[in-house]
Amino acid sequence: MHAWFRTARARSAEAFAGLAPKDRVPWYGPDMSAVSFVTARLMETWAHGQDVADALGVTREPTARLRHVAMIGFRAMPYGFAVRGLPAPEDPVRVELTTPGGEPWTAGPAGAADVVRGPMLDFCLLVTQRVHLADTALQITGATARAWMEIAQAFAGPPGEGRAPRSGTDR
Repeated sequence: MHAWFRTARARSAEAFAGLAPKDRVPWYGPDMSAVSFVTARLMETWAHGQDVADALGVTREPTARLRHVAMIGFRAMPYGFAVRGLPAPEDPVRVELTTPGGEPWTAGPAGAADVVRGPMLDFCLLVTQRVHLADTALQITGATARAWMEIAQAFAGPPGEGRAPRSGTDR
């Protein structure tokens, strides 16, 4: 399995290297830009890798590369609403996260009334629906930010049910 994965990874990297960032790639649903396609595959690999780690009871060391998962999670905000038949929010949301190395990472307009703050790892686990909001250290200000975090979904397809809270309480 490991040998197969290494071969598949090398072939994928070779194929991606031949693409320009804005080249369109066919995929589930509408075509995607090459940059979005590669980022989405990285997000999926990371999220399913987390599933494996959880099943084995091991903890993975998060790295600054989580910024890619955070960005796709941020950019997917309208999708999370649309896939549930809800209108996209009009109020902007600011995301202020701390990378695993302690550096700040932000997305969205400065000065927005709605803000999500906290560890990048928690944000990434939430937008990939690997944890429940109640099991994160995310701080949420504003109704739009709260509504988004309750349905956040960085992956394509029908809305996921998300995870039940481990703590037994809802934030």
